[in-house]
Amino acid sequence: MEIDHCIFPDDLLYDVENNTWLRKNQDETITAGVTSLLTAIAGRLVRVTLKPVGTSVTKGQSLGTLESEKFVGPVPTPVSGRIIQINQDVIDAPRIINASPYENGWIATLSPESLGSEAPHLQRASKSRMVLAQQIARLHVRCFKAFPDRDLYEIGTECSAAIVRLNETLATMPVGEVVHLVSDDPTAYVEMVAWSERTGQQMVDWRREGNLFHFIIRKVR
Repeated sequence: MEIDHCIFPDDLLYDVENNTWLRKNQDETITAGVTSLLTAIAGRLVRVTLKPVGTSVTKGQSLGTLESEKFVGPVPTPVSGRIIQINQDVIDAPRIINASPYENGWIATLSPESLGSEAPHLQRASKSRMVLAQQIARLHVRCFKAFPDRDLYEIGTECSAAIVRLNETLATMPVGEVVHLVSDDPTAYVEMVAWSERTGQQMVDWRREGNLFHFIIRKVR
């Protein structure tokens, strides 16, 4: 399910207040993680610290800590249980959570202790749509189809000059990373489409908000 461009798969259960999710597994364990809304609030993550396997946590206690340049916060567990697996990949490469919060960016697997009594307090995204939309609006969250590694704000600049800056920025970045370019040039969309076709760089997403154009560009070559 998409709410104001933020993704919330409807096969998960959500602790909306804490921006975490829960997936029930076939072996009666659960997997927990954070929402796209939380990753948008936090920004690009630079450090993830998780509690060790074997730790018992009660609902609301932290499974670990996420850190970015502008954010430090816990990951409250949506249910009580014992941690039986942690995602070492997100410790080694925190950006995985930004790029794939519901799949590769999961946080931990738990053996739940009180799932029968605690799960009813969690909700599907379809049941929480209004609350999630209100959170997104209140926090001024902006979600895109790919999470940006860098932001370029080219306000009051002709798009041709913004493209020069974009090319310079992409030249310093590895293939696969993403730039968020913001422009107020009325010709920006036409020029960016032409630039993408000319250079082969991928325009993953774009939108217009008022007089501002937002472009999400992935370096592919």
